[in-house]
Amino acid sequence: MTVKIEKINILSKGFNDLIDITNNVQNIVSRFNTQNGILNVFCSSSAASIITLENEPGIGFDLAKLLDEFVPINKIYQHDNLWHEGNAFAHLKATMLGNNITLPIIEGKVELSTCQQIVLIDFDNKPSSRQIIVSVVE
Repeated sequence: MTVKIEKINILSKGFNDLIDITNNVQNIVSRFNTQNGILNVFCSSSAASIITLENEPGIGFDLAKLLDEFVPINKIYQHDNLWHEGNAFAHLKATMLGNNITLPIIEGKVELSTCQQIVLIDFDNKPSSRQIIVSVVE
């Protein structure tokens, strides 16, 4: 068993910024020359998530609206009272969706459906540079 790791940095705008990173991840798998294995994509942030999603504007808008209903931005949260950062909503949304995904690699390709992409969603209340860690197990 071999584990290969590469990190990528993604600049985001925050506030539900949805960024397609599928090509970034597939390029890493191709550089590693991995034919079959398991891939993990992890964001080292507690205010952003990694998910698969049909990356088209409508579903991104709908997801943001749904999460805003569950975790409103203008609510008072204990985290904000303690740290005064005003981004508790971002941490809570990211916790709901998770910060990593695991996918199979089959014949050199990350296994996704035709309309499925790997996306970073940054919920924070400011622009950020997010570090994504791509791990491949062969």
